[in-house]
Amino acid sequence: MSNFETLFYYIQETSGKSLSEDDKHLLMAHFKPKKLRKRQYFLQEGDVCKYIGFIVKGSARTFTVDDKGHEHILKLSLENWWIVDFESFYLLTPSRFNIEALENLEVLQSTNAQIEEFLKHIPAFSAMSNVISQNNTIATQKRMQAAMIYTAEERYEDLISNYPQFLQRFPQNMIASYLGLSPETLSRLKKNSFK
Repeated sequence: MSNFETLFYYIQETSGKSLSEDDKHLLMAHFKPKKLRKRQYFLQEGDVCKYIGFIVKGSARTFTVDDKGHEHILKLSLENWWIVDFESFYLLTPSRFNIEALENLEVLQSTNAQIEEFLKHIPAFSAMSNVISQNNTIATQKRMQAAMIYTAEERYEDLISNYPQFLQRFPQNMIASYLGLSPETLSRLKKNSFK
């Protein structure tokens, strides 16, 4: 499957609507393929997020660094996920986040203005955007609830049930940061889960 076929399939599956040939040509004209090597940045803190990227191959992390130099991972992303700092992308403000390729990364990227055109002229894209927006809102609420209420064990179990692929694709220290745990706590939880 080509990069664009992957995107078309994703849009149609997520939206429940078909893309016309004109829709596909419009998307192909305005989504640009980009490759990043492992450890390259899609976005760096302080820059304005000019692009949204659809991951065709590889993985990435969205993180911030506090005053003490500690990294805090907000999001881990895999194939068929989007990478973007929405606040910076829509408001054109400097980003507070970094988005880094964790493996060699292939994305299809587009600008804010082009996304607005897709939303106006491609019904399947607009419907997909609504589904993603709803899913992101729900996921954000769940993460906030988990951070405030869940025990370390509950956060780990929630990750295993919702994103089991993370355990194979991401290093343990990054999963610990994503869960807001120390690597030692995560190691203990992993050992206990195999008993």
